[in-house]
Amino acid sequence: MKPCINLDELNDYQETSHGQFAEKYAGVSDKIGAQKLDYSVTILQPGMKVCPFHNHRVIEEMFLILEGSGTLRFGSEEYPLKVHDVIACPPGGREVAHQIINTSDAELRYLCLSTSEEADVCEYPDSNKMMAYTRGDDDAGFKHIARMEQAVDYFDGEEE
Repeated sequence: MKPCINLDELNDYQETSHGQFAEKYAGVSDKIGAQKLDYSVTILQPGMKVCPFHNHRVIEEMFLILEGSGTLRFGSEEYPLKVHDVIACPPGGREVAHQIINTSDAELRYLCLSTSEEADVCEYPDSNKMMAYTRGDDDAGFKHIARMEQAVDYFDGEEE
């Protein structure tokens, strides 16, 4: 396997769409043999976001703007984005929640690099949800999304 790829050669973009959330996405990691980092390229159309405002408790992400411009929501701040901006999204609480929005009238394209962890917990401050998941094929993985206000006591439902 060749350990490098030119991003202009990517031609297997997948599309997802759900209201204001839409993207074209191409994975890179498997194509170059990455084992401990995940790489991908995302293309956002004007006015779109990839995912809800969120933070990771385990995974760290980095983004490099390749083309276009937009806005980064990060914690309680917003930052303008342009070509060659590098964004660090370390693991942590809501103070590092992040979201990239294409606020321009042209495509926004960026490279995403993240640590490849077996499990993570994400929080979604705008909707007050959380998601816990583990990686795995089919039945080996686990994923659960819930509202934060649905928390129960540790011993709730356990027999005496």
